[in-house]
Amino acid sequence: MGTAAKPENATTSTPPSAGRGSRKFYFFYGHRKPSQNRPVVRGGLFSNRKILPSSAASAAAAVAVLPAVDFRDWDPEHNIKAVPLPPSVPAADRRLSPLARYILDSLRRHRRWSPAVLSDLRKLRRVPPDLVAEVLRSRPLLDPSLSTRFFHWAGKQKGFSHSFASYNALAYALNDAARPAAADQLPDLMLAQGKPPSEKQLEILVRMHADAGRGLRLFHIYRKMRGKFGVKPRIFLYNRILDALVRTGHLDLALSVYDDLRADGLKEEAITFTILAKGLCRAGRTDDLLEVLERMRQELCRPDVFAYTAMIKVLASEGNMDGCLRVWEEMAKDRVEADVMAYSTMVSCLSKAGRVEKGCELFHKMKRKGLVIDRAVYGSLMEGFVAEGRVGDGCRLLEEMVDDGYRGDLGIYNSLIGGLCDAGRVDKAHKLFLIVIQEGLIPSFETVTPLMSAYADTSDMSKFLHLVNQLVELELPVLDHISNFFTFFIAKGGREMKALEVFETLKTKGYFSISIYNILIERLHNIEDGKHAHALFEEIKCSKDIQPDSFTYSLIIPCFVEKGDIRYACSCYNLMMENSWTPSTEAYCSLVKGLCKIGEINAAITLVKDCLGNVTSGPMEFKYALTVINTCRLKKPEKVIEVLDEMIDEGYPLEDIIYCAIMYGFCKYASSGEARKVFAVMKDRNLLTEANFIVYEELLKEHLKKTTAGLVISVEENARFKTLLPSIYDSAETCCSNNEMKLTWGSTELSFPGYLLLF
Repeated sequence: MGTAAKPENATTSTPPSAGRGSRKFYFFYGHRKPSQNRPVVRGGLFSNRKILPSSAASAAAAVAVLPAVDFRDWDPEHNIKAVPLPPSVPAADRRLSPLARYILDSLRRHRRWSPAVLSDLRKLRRVPPDLVAEVLRSRPLLDPSLSTRFFHWAGKQKGFSHSFASYNALAYALNDAARPAAADQLPDLMLAQGKPPSEKQLEILVRMHADAGRGLRLFHIYRKMRGKFGVKPRIFLYNRILDALVRTGHLDLALSVYDDLRADGLKEEAITFTILAKGLCRAGRTDDLLEVLERMRQELCRPDVFAYTAMIKVLASEGNMDGCLRVWEEMAKDRVEADVMAYSTMVSCLSKAGRVEKGCELFHKMKRKGLVIDRAVYGSLMEGFVAEGRVGDGCRLLEEMVDDGYRGDLGIYNSLIGGLCDAGRVDKAHKLFLIVIQEGLIPSFETVTPLMSAYADTSDMSKFLHLVNQLVELELPVLDHISNFFTFFIAKGGREMKALEVFETLKTKGYFSISIYNILIERLHNIEDGKHAHALFEEIKCSKDIQPDSFTYSLIIPCFVEKGDIRYACSCYNLMMENSWTPSTEAYCSLVKGLCKIGEINAAITLVKDCLGNVTSGPMEFKYALTVINTCRLKKPEKVIEVLDEMIDEGYPLEDIIYCAIMYGFCKYASSGEARKVFAVMKDRNLLTEANFIVYEELLKEHLKKTTAGLVISVEENARFKTLLPSIYDSAETCCSNNEMKLTWGSTELSFPGYLLLF
């Protein structure tokens, strides 16, 4: 080694024969050499990793030029130039270490565990546990299995042992990849690798399952950690488990966990009792709730106003008003002063439950205490008054609210206008409507529809049209309001003719649309008034301003089917197909039923297939019809009867389409004799009447005629067919018995009356 500076503590020796100018220094290197498995070398001042100064004078000079540092004036950010990362590095990875970014880049680049990934990882020689945890915590991998593969590979390094941080990071990665079952197996893996899980691992799994709403899986991991690993949670973790089980609706499991809490000798907190109380309120177990409150008083403290308010809200959401009143009495017994939120909750719940008198008592008590009353409390009381027919009390409460400095909102005005119209006080309702306009509120359907209905009931069309003109002046969608009026007006029933009269008047003023026609046609069809429904449809066809849409055709097809005009109904269906419109399920069912009655079985089966192909959830009768046809391929009537028995057990009636499917299937894949056997069995079981049996026999004969009509071939066509396909023609065999001819063509067998074969 060359000349070096002599440090203060260096051990040196000078041989006696050496001159003054030549001195050799002997330094002791106390650190190992780097190796493949342990590449880190910690060098001090004297190291093979550092260039030493040439002389002691230069070293002293280097020390001498160092300025004195006053740490009180030291700025750690001074003269520090941050090296910017390249733009290709994702923003989420900029906080990671370079080695973690290197590993993540390799995993993302290859997208799967492969030898290329292993080659990149071997370049690092060794991946410590902290680096494993850092990679798994980033969790932006494309394939979730990469996390487990990387974790397993790191664990196979020589002398390597995973840390708790790497196990926790893997748990989070598996949870983010929607693999909670795999995350639940981590405690077993930790135990097998010599790191028994602690309460921290239980807390992580509980937090993950609680946030995802997996109550049963949370309870499973709790039992597993407690029974198999002996982990006993602390009170805060018990509270987390109880809250998750209560929120997911597993109150009984929550109570069993609460028993474990008491068995462990832990002291409940106020939040513990509150969680249990909310669960018992949601389950409607008022008696158990009072027991929990009593235990809370004895062992901890009295519930505060927030706990009582939370219990009242839960009970009110479940509609348990008796429970609300009992909790309110308990709050008074504990001398807990109710706040504004508690009063508002009780008044609103009592008003909606039809107990307006009790709600008024609490409302006046609020005013006497000087509490600030929200406008929603006034609104709930007014709605309660209107629901009980006490519209006058509701109007007086509105005046009181205005005197208190509040302005009514649209919901309050809508409730009062509807109540006044129902009470026959239309003039006062119209005054409220004018107030709505004066206050700058935009009238909604609920505002206008009651007034229109009241004017229509009294046949006061002048006021009705005046109201419509007001809507025009306000630039509101008039036709939408009129459509909503007709929907509301005819819903009560018995006012269809009155609705038609109003519509006739509106048409003269130019207020009509296809949606109004559809509403009226649908209602007329429901009351089986096909005459007026057909008249409205003819008006649409003759009109130049509007055209029928898919809903119109879907409504009118059943009307024509009931009238018996199946062909016109089919023409409407064809028009819908030309426009790429999908009929409604009711239109499909009606048209299929009509086709079955006139013996058009092939067309009916085609419609069944079209319906199941276009409609999201088709009728079960159609699905069973296709099942019957597929079963007919077996040529066994008993198999078809099993399908019919299944339908009966499931509660589905044997419609015409089912019997038509039997005819279609057996005539296509077997013979008519099998279909007759099925009809005979249904008749013997009294599932088919004698009249219907005769009808289906006639339909079967007609279907056979139509099926065999395609086999009618002229003499010239027969000769040409024999010339072109002699092998197939020669394989066709016919046999006659009982005036019925059976044609066996390959694997297909057809039966039909002998007089229909014209070869």
